[in-house]
Amino acid sequence: HVQLVESGGGLVQAGGSLRLSCAASGDTFSVNVMGWYHQALGKQRELVATITRRGSTNYADSVKGRFTISRDNAKNTVYLQMNSLKPEDTAVYYCNARDFGNVDYWGQGTQVTVSS
Repeated sequence: HVQLVESGGGLVQAGGSLRLSCAASGDTFSVNVMGWYHQALGKQRELVATITRRGSTNYADSVKGRFTISRDNAKNTVYLQMNSLKPEDTAVYYCNARDFGNVDYWGQGTQVTVSS
């Protein structure tokens, strides 16, 4: 089993930046892909970005060029650097870890609010 704890959300003005962190514990040796998803009020949870253990990344079109995902395997931590934030980025951001058996684990979520 894998536990995930997110931090770094908050309130920021449009154009500003935030950095999210997600620390994994437990059976971290089994984790392959880590990533971030967001869920705006009344909407479905959507992919933001993912990164494999080897560092291959994937981004939603809406965040390409603005967000950067990175991973420190030694610390079992994944980061999301969010720049040029827009009001439409407002959502609860969830950390995800997927193990080699394709089992998903989720963090508790952290609120990101971007004011116009």
